[in-house]
Amino acid sequence: MGVTPKIAPSMLSSDFSNLASEAERMLNCGADWLHMDIMDGHFVPNLTIGAPVIESLRKHTKAYLDCHLMVTNPIDYVEPFGKAGASGFTFHIEVSKDNWQDLIQRIKSKGMRPGVSLKPGTPVEEVYPLIECENPVEMVLVMTVEPGFGGQKFMPTMMEKVKTLRNRYPSLDIEVDGGLGPSTIEMAASAGANCIVAGSSVFGAPEPAHVISLMRKSVQEAQQNN
Repeated sequence: MGVTPKIAPSMLSSDFSNLASEAERMLNCGADWLHMDIMDGHFVPNLTIGAPVIESLRKHTKAYLDCHLMVTNPIDYVEPFGKAGASGFTFHIEVSKDNWQDLIQRIKSKGMRPGVSLKPGTPVEEVYPLIECENPVEMVLVMTVEPGFGGQKFMPTMMEKVKTLRNRYPSLDIEVDGGLGPSTIEMAASAGANCIVAGSSVFGAPEPAHVISLMRKSVQEAQQNN
């Protein structure tokens, strides 16, 4: 398939008072990326972290910081997140329909990898132009819950979006986020997702390394079988 498994524990489920040590613990458990949930209290009702926290964490880790911006005005965040050391910058299609070409260009100019996310109610076709343009996004994040809160139940119906994207774009990084764990990973992996965000299923596990290993193995086996 040309894409590699990437397991990204969601730091929203970590102990924020020990963010640097939690990040190190996840990497020692085998995490490929660290997923950072940025919520503005407007696009979604919750409010989490901003560029200053990314900047602080960057001083303690060289890890890929996979930033998911659930914000109304993503273009305002590009420069501060680039300066802070974000690795990936994933914005929502629902708020970027008019200026996404400029947004993608700015993200790349700041040394970050652009991605686009879609909420459960958004048709998958809306992201096609962002993948097929001259200056495309490099990842699509399919939300398998409503964005804004951790601990929600996985929506199996979202796997049709993943299948559609994988069939259309064999070499695209496709990320899933929401309710992923040992009981749901096979559905996501067999649909074609290769980037797996998992929060409570990893941080709440007695052995997080086992859960991360299990999820990576599921993605690898699904890729071999497809």
